[in-house]
Amino acid sequence: MAGNVLEVTDDSFEKEVLQSVQPVLVDFWAAWCGPCRMIAPTVEALANEYAGKAKITKVNVDENANTPSKYGIRGIPTLLIFKNGQVKEQLVGAAGRDAIEKLLLKHL
Repeated sequence: MAGNVLEVTDDSFEKEVLQSVQPVLVDFWAAWCGPCRMIAPTVEALANEYAGKAKITKVNVDENANTPSKYGIRGIPTLLIFKNGQVKEQLVGAAGRDAIEKLLLKHL
């Protein structure tokens, strides 16, 4: 993963996301997904910009089936924002930077 984006797996999800003291943006994606690749630079830019304030993570749905299933992820990309171990926001589809950043800022 590039820069400050953390790759999270089914095994590390609880520690990295649910137990995080910072708000966490989780990008559910797959390598074959065009819209996922489209938003990747935005997710990476936000990770760099908000380093130390929020945790930006990615979960590859092809390699980790349990976590997407647990959170009802049916389409990708899906972005979830977690705070204190709870889902606070959800954004499905290739959203623009403004929309993603606005959701993130609500929870900083």
